[in-house]
Amino acid sequence: MSSETPTTAIQPKRRIALWGWPLIAIRLLALLVLLFVCVSAYYLLAPFTARNPVPRQFLKLVGAISGLRVATEGARPAQNTFFLANHLSWLDIPALSGAAGTAFIAHDGLAGFGPMRWLCALNDTVFIARHRRSTVAAQVEQVRKALSETGALAIFPEGTTSNGKELLPFKSSLLSAIGTEDSSLAVQPVWLDYGKEAAEIAWVGEEPGVDNALRILARVKPLRMTLHFLPPLAGEDRRDRKAMARGAQQAIEEASRKE
Repeated sequence: MSSETPTTAIQPKRRIALWGWPLIAIRLLALLVLLFVCVSAYYLLAPFTARNPVPRQFLKLVGAISGLRVATEGARPAQNTFFLANHLSWLDIPALSGAAGTAFIAHDGLAGFGPMRWLCALNDTVFIARHRRSTVAAQVEQVRKALSETGALAIFPEGTTSNGKELLPFKSSLLSAIGTEDSSLAVQPVWLDYGKEAAEIAWVGEEPGVDNALRILARVKPLRMTLHFLPPLAGEDRRDRKAMARGAQQAIEEASRKE
C-alpha cells in the first residue's frame, strides 16, 4: 500500500448476472425482516440496559446476510478503545461493529438524511462537523459520552473509501475529537483486509452506492475478510492528532506489506 492519493478513476458499470437478481431479492427481504425484528427488540430492551446489545447483533447479521464472513487476528484492549481503520466498503461497518461492538464517528453530512440519522443514532453514532473548529469541545464531550455507553468508537481517517490497493492519506482533522491526554483511552489501528477481493468490492470512482450494494448482494460466493487488530499506539504516536494519524497509517501499511 502507498500513502499517496491514487487518481480517482471512473469505474465501468459492471452488469449483474441474471441469477444474481433472485439472490438480491431474497437478501433484501431478509434485511427488512431483520430490521423490523431488531428495532422492536431494541426498544423493548432500552429501558433495562445501558449498553443495548441489539445494534451490534443487527450489524453483525447484516454482514452475514450480505455474504460477509469475518475472521479476526490480534486482540483489542479491555479498556475503552478508539479504533482507526482503513475504509473500502459499507461492509466495513457491520464487520467492525460485529467483531468489536464499536459505535462510529461520522461526518455531519449523514445527519441530514432522516432515516440514516435515526439508524446511526441507535448505534450511538457521533456526528462531527469537520470544518467548524468552534464545535471541537462539544465533540470531545460527545465522544466521551459515547465511549462511556459503548466502550468503543471507530473512525475511518481516510474520510472516504479507497480502491483496496493503497491507502489514502489519513486526515488528522478527523481526530480532533480524541483527547490525546487521556491515558485510559486506547487508540488502536485496525486493518480491514479483504485479500484478493478488495478491488472487486471497493466502492470508488463514480459508481453509485446503490449499484455497489447490489453488486455485493448479488454475489453467490461468500466474501471473506480479516480484521487485524494491531498494537495500540503509544509514545510519540500519541503526542497529538497528526502523530496519531501518521502512526495508524504506518501501522496498517506495514501490516499489509507482510501479507
